[in-house]
Amino acid sequence: MTVKKDIEIAQETPMEPIADVAAKVGIPADCLEPYGKYKAKLSFDYLKQLQDRPDGKLILVTAINPTKAGEGKSTTTVGLGDALNLRGQKTMMALREPSLGPVFGLKGGATGGGYAQVVPMEDINLHFTGDMHAITTTNNLVCAALDNSIYQGNPLHIDPENVTFKRCMDMNDRTLRNITIGQGAKVNGVERKDGFNITVASEIMAALCLADDLMDLKERFANMLVAYTYDGDPVYVRDLGIQGAMAMVMKDAILPNIVQTLEHNPVLIHGGPFANIAHGCNSVIATRACLKLADYTVTEAGFGADLGAEKFLDIKCRLAGLHPNAVVIVATIRALKQHGGVAFEDLKEENVDAMLAGCGNLAKHIDTIQQFGLPYVIAINQFATDTEKEIAALENWCKENGHPMSLSQVWAKGGEGALDLADQVMALCDQENHYAPLYDVNEPIEQKIETIASKVYGADGVDFTDEAKAQIETFNQMGWDKLPICMAKTQMSLTDNGKIMGRPQGFRITVRELRPSLGAGFIVALTGKVLTMPGLPKHPSALDMDIDENGKIVGLF
Repeated sequence: MTVKKDIEIAQETPMEPIADVAAKVGIPADCLEPYGKYKAKLSFDYLKQLQDRPDGKLILVTAINPTKAGEGKSTTTVGLGDALNLRGQKTMMALREPSLGPVFGLKGGATGGGYAQVVPMEDINLHFTGDMHAITTTNNLVCAALDNSIYQGNPLHIDPENVTFKRCMDMNDRTLRNITIGQGAKVNGVERKDGFNITVASEIMAALCLADDLMDLKERFANMLVAYTYDGDPVYVRDLGIQGAMAMVMKDAILPNIVQTLEHNPVLIHGGPFANIAHGCNSVIATRACLKLADYTVTEAGFGADLGAEKFLDIKCRLAGLHPNAVVIVATIRALKQHGGVAFEDLKEENVDAMLAGCGNLAKHIDTIQQFGLPYVIAINQFATDTEKEIAALENWCKENGHPMSLSQVWAKGGEGALDLADQVMALCDQENHYAPLYDVNEPIEQKIETIASKVYGADGVDFTDEAKAQIETFNQMGWDKLPICMAKTQMSLTDNGKIMGRPQGFRITVRELRPSLGAGFIVALTGKVLTMPGLPKHPSALDMDIDENGKIVGLF
């Protein structure tokens, strides 16, 4: 049997006009700002009208540490949302926007897969409604204004060798990680070292996704640290005086985008901060809108529970005052086997022992969610290669350890493949829970990092480099030490070494550098070799993409 590609399934499924989809949750057509027939933004005025409504239930979808085998977190999110709608529950999904870098590189898009997709998938995975371009422009406006200030007599006494704010672009381009600007004639500006981040790693993106509204976003822009003076004093965007212009560029990008699933259910897709560097969640504005519009909101956070869920629960929910009701932890038998030591090329072979060994990784993520005081269910995203023995052994492991589990078939069946999962999630949402962040923000920086490393990763402790220790001392003096911590760590492992899989024991985490993201409202602690500008693989996905004379796109997943 030939398995259809995601894009083929998406292109074969008729879409409904976006006004009709929005009407299912009571959004009037005149409160939409259409971008063609099948996508739109919610208006400023309508978002304000929603503020006094009660909140529905909030469901987080997270996962084990990702592997090359894949877990299907976005696919499960979409399928669960469709299933809840099939159960007669008014449900919306809140997802992140894809970055063009991974789209053209290796990782792929972020619209789900199979029959649990969000459409129009081509538009969403490409330019969508232009939010990424607005964020890129806003980021680079800061850089242009800063370098112009240095060139025009340097009234702020900025030290060109101590500029902290980098340029960005929405593409994987490793050659731009470290560059020299201002070369040549004096009219080209002051020569200095610089570099590029990918757009989703920009602090502009992180601030957008944690802002309450446009004025809050403008204030966050004003507070962003961009450089230090020759005397070591901080220089902020407000010193450059461009926060108003930045907010002006973002006036449309701050509005959440509404699209639909293949089953014509409404989805808000808005924002997409890098889950390694930033907090990896869609915007607070979109999540809140869903909570006001629907009885159930299903959302996801980047990578495994050690990154996405921890940041969702310790940063986003804390800062936005959100109280989640249930968590879905996604895993696949293929990925569990890889965590159990099976090579990627051998994952199609039945191996119950390796799968059970890999369950150690799943167990740690369950432990993390339990520490946050939240009820959970394991969603096993089923693949055609999963054998009856493997499924039975996994079901038995869950039963013996007291873990609720549901076999999910959303890739093949859409919402119909997650009806049992939907039933279990609704039951969990009816339970009273005791959610609380893992640490108090008033604790010392070192203690907050130690808490995350020990409770979430299972580390024995944390080592701080001399540079990190000096930075902590500076942050304490500046009064930045009361902010939440955003860990920058490999997604592939519970450790800071991406090659160590499973559930390792007896390891320590090394924090090599800290960066204040004062506009976003957190401190980034960098571990391992996390990159803020990825590169393209030897065979980038872009080589397999094309478009014909009728405008039909092929090769996009």
